[in-house]
Formats: sequence, structure tokens, C-alpha cells
Amino acid sequence: MPVLPFARAALCAVGTLALLSACGGRQERPKADIAASQVTTIGVNSYLWRASLDALSFMPLLQADSAGGVIVTDWYANPQTPGERMKVTVSILDQDLRADALRVAASRQVNQTGQWVDAPVRAATVQKLEEIILTKARDLRQSAIRE
Repeated sequence: MPVLPFARAALCAVGTLALLSACGGRQERPKADIAASQVTTIGVNSYLWRASLDALSFMPLLQADSAGGVIVTDWYANPQTPGERMKVTVSILDQDLRADALRVAASRQVNQTGQWVDAPVRAATVQKLEEIILTKARDLRQSAIRE
């Protein structure tokens, strides 16, 4: 029966190795982490929300509803073009950080002989604002991943 002690020692060695590898090896990170694309502590995606507020910080706010995901600015006139003013509405439509979860609408008026008259908004203006918000939101998420 000299094989029995050898088998017992081999089983102990295998068990010890299994225990050590389970305790000391590199563990996989859980798939859901703090920088997930779906962060909803305020009702909508928090990256899109913070990025929208940051992008519109130069404009006076009329409404900011984090539960509904709506930001409405008051009229803003750039000091360099006082005869023109803009008003922006941002809607966050989803809890995920996605481009189609963001909708931006803008209104523009020009001053004609003391009266504010509605004027068309260039499509590129709205697209540029959407790009700025989405880029800021992605940067916020990347920063959260690095931390």
C-alpha cells in the first residue's frame, strides 16, 4: 500500500493549488462597473445630464427637470451680436448614453426695428450643440472609468 500515501499527498497538493489560485489570482472585474453607460440616479443618464448643463452654462436657465430630462434656457443674446438671440431646449430621452437619447431644439429671433422676429436656426447649429454635449458626456464617462 505504498501508493496510498502518494495519492493522499497528490490530492493535498492539488487542493492546496486550487485554494491558492482562487485566493491569490487576478480576479475578473464584474461586468457592471461604476462607469456603466446607464447611470440613472437622477432619472435620466447622468453623463448626458451633466454634459448638457455644462454645455449650456453660459445661458440663463428657465427649467431644469432631472427626473424628466428636460432643460430649457431663457433667451440669450451674444454680446458680439446683440441683434440676435437664441433659446435652447434639451431633452434626454433614455437612460443609456447613446446619441439617439439626446434631442436638442433651438429657437432664434432677430431684432428688426425694435421688435423680436422669429428667424430660422441653421441645422448645423443644433448639430454642433448635440456634438458638444455627446463629447462632454463621453469624456465624463471616460473619467469615471479611469478613477
